[in-house]
Amino acid sequence: MSTRFVRIDWPNGQSTAVAAGTDWLQAAANAGFAIPTGCLRGTCGSCEIDINGEPLRACISSVSADDSTTITVEVPVDPCW
Repeated sequence: MSTRFVRIDWPNGQSTAVAAGTDWLQAAANAGFAIPTGCLRGTCGSCEIDINGEPLRACISSVSADDSTTITVEVPVDPCW
């Protein structure tokens, strides 16, 4: 069984090829992109990113083999902060 790689386009302009199953925080760090974190348990929401328009808590998730071949990551902005 071969490893499936997915292209990720990061908000910092970087694009990387990441193996499915890689944890999102590690994938971001490898691309030189820092995802904010808080509790690291998925409770606080500090690490929430949008994956192709869908919200995801990065600290408790990994790159899915079910995702499309190209993933666009965006960081939602809270106008109250």
